[in-house]
Amino acid sequence: MTGSAGPAIGTRVVDTLAALRPLAPFFCLYVTFGATLGFLSGGAPLILRARGVELAEVGLLQLINLPVGLTFLWAPLLDRLRLPILGHRIGWIAAAQVASVLLLVVLSLGEAWPLPALLALAIAACACVATMDIALEALVVETVPAERRAFVASAKLCGASLGGILGVGVLVGSYDSLGWRGAVLACAALDALCLLPILGYRESRLRETRSAGAGTAAGAGPERWSGSLARLRRLGGRVLVLGAYFAASYLVGGPNTLALLDLGVPLGQVGTLTGTVLPAVNLVMALAAGWLAARFGTVRLIAVGALGVLASGGLMVVACAGRVPDLGITAAVLGFVAGGFLGVPVFNMIYRWAQGPKPATDYALLFGAAFFAAMPLRVAAPALAGWIGWPGYFAATLPLYAAAVAWLAVAVDRTLRDDGAAR
Repeated sequence: MTGSAGPAIGTRVVDTLAALRPLAPFFCLYVTFGATLGFLSGGAPLILRARGVELAEVGLLQLINLPVGLTFLWAPLLDRLRLPILGHRIGWIAAAQVASVLLLVVLSLGEAWPLPALLALAIAACACVATMDIALEALVVETVPAERRAFVASAKLCGASLGGILGVGVLVGSYDSLGWRGAVLACAALDALCLLPILGYRESRLRETRSAGAGTAAGAGPERWSGSLARLRRLGGRVLVLGAYFAASYLVGGPNTLALLDLGVPLGQVGTLTGTVLPAVNLVMALAAGWLAARFGTVRLIAVGALGVLASGGLMVVACAGRVPDLGITAAVLGFVAGGFLGVPVFNMIYRWAQGPKPATDYALLFGAAFFAAMPLRVAAPALAGWIGWPGYFAATLPLYAAAVAWLAVAVDRTLRDDGAAR
């Protein structure tokens, strides 16, 4: 038995690696998404807050993420135009990724430049990364069968989580030794290396195979949409659902680390939570969420995660009111774990809702427009907390979060019922 067990285990390992290999190009690009945005916008708020910058000013740094919410403005261009290089989607992915690398190289030279110039370069780099992302999501919708998209959603969150570890935990954590130029160039080098696997992806062949298998249901005879605004009228309800969820999720969980700083937790410890613990938890939860959704049902998984987030918010109220830093750290970690339950179901549903002849436009609306709708609250949240105090702030966010997640669960359940899928 021992002699036969070894080859059997080896065969299973080989089979597992073969099954995961198609996900590698997606995983690598999601690593760059998490690393670049993490480096540009993840560490700066903590550093500035630790230096005494007011909460209202810290909130303005959320504007670095603004292009993520505005991709719907140029997504129709990605659907209509094909660049004279590579495939339709991969051409846009490569062009956007190369542009982001070049912008980061320029940014590495500007340590002493005025803050507005650095902010403009950071926003431009974020716009390139966001453009790469919507082209990549369109590629997923067009070439990956529906039954395998949950695995891509897991790869997305795993890659973005690992990227967050690299962009915040490693690059920002090593900032004292690397310096500005070394850290920014390291991020640029990572972006360049992670582009290579997608260049060998067989986009045209997979799209043809998928179109042949899907028949007219996949979009033969596509409807003519005048642009993202026309499509927004059709997707408006789902955009509102996602916008409410993204806004409420940030309100209850986003400022946790700022609250920990105000509770007296050292910057290094908060940085470890943000740059290592949070992405690591997201990585584990992304790996497990697909199996958990299949085992217990998507709607039940959303409910369990939401209850955990609400419990985390309640603990944060107590921690801030009683000035108990250790309880605040426990609450933040619980929020990381509970929120991780929702990532794969939410993005898998976005893929489902974006399925059609204009997937880049649809994804940009479902994710980007929803993210943009939540942007004012993301910017205002720290100022609101500074005005009413952290205990009152977290207490006020809990009912908003409960209502938003309940609305999301109803929308997901309705879609699954319409698809005839088991919850």
